[in-house]
Amino acid sequence: MAGHSKWKNIQARKSVQDVKKGKTFTKVTKELMLAARAGGGDPNTNARLKSAIAAAKVANLPKDKIDTAIKKGTGELAGENFDEVTYEGYGPGGVAILVEAATDNRNRTVAEVRHIMSKNGGSMGEAGCVGWMFVKKGILTFAKDAYSEDQVMEVGLEHGADEVADEGDVWEVHTAPEAFEAARQGFEAAGMVCQEAEISMVPANTVAVDAEAGAKIIRLMEALEDNDDVQKVHSNFDLPDDVLAQMG
Repeated sequence: MAGHSKWKNIQARKSVQDVKKGKTFTKVTKELMLAARAGGGDPNTNARLKSAIAAAKVANLPKDKIDTAIKKGTGELAGENFDEVTYEGYGPGGVAILVEAATDNRNRTVAEVRHIMSKNGGSMGEAGCVGWMFVKKGILTFAKDAYSEDQVMEVGLEHGADEVADEGDVWEVHTAPEAFEAARQGFEAAGMVCQEAEISMVPANTVAVDAEAGAKIIRLMEALEDNDDVQKVHSNFDLPDDVLAQMG
């Protein structure tokens, strides 16, 4: 889980979401549109849309903009037509890099992602070259100073969670994608507030990297996430704790 949880930790410490609020708005708006297009505009019957709305609220996207994005996704309002694309490749230290993007111009996006990869010590690969290393999972995180492991475990297992992992400052609940919404609702009903709730691509195994490679991987992932078309970036690196501590 290191590639997922530590990258989230780095983002939180460096306040990436706050610094890049405009870009965050763009990403959550696109996800709202894509989710609504894929499963309809009713969050009660569209789990992906429900998660997208929750993420948009966390990002402080105004309610009217949330509603507009959903209507654009369903076609009720005219709007951009984005395609969902995934790019695969390798980063410094030979780690796997998986990039999820939403674009209205595939040629532009693939060229930009390829340029960012090569400029930051990475390389694009063929489709399928690293995707098999990742598993789609539902992930909910809870602050350790707010809830005990027993509290999280009890509610999680009662509502279909697979496991509860100790990830430093947080408890991380893992679910199958189809069990994610039931688990999220279970915690909500129990009055337990999660820091994050999302369905993400999680590495099945991780690759240990040294401090030098770790710093390069972080720069690469930040550069990729800075691209307007990129929605999420995943990797299977295991970053040394001393490097992470230096970023606090």
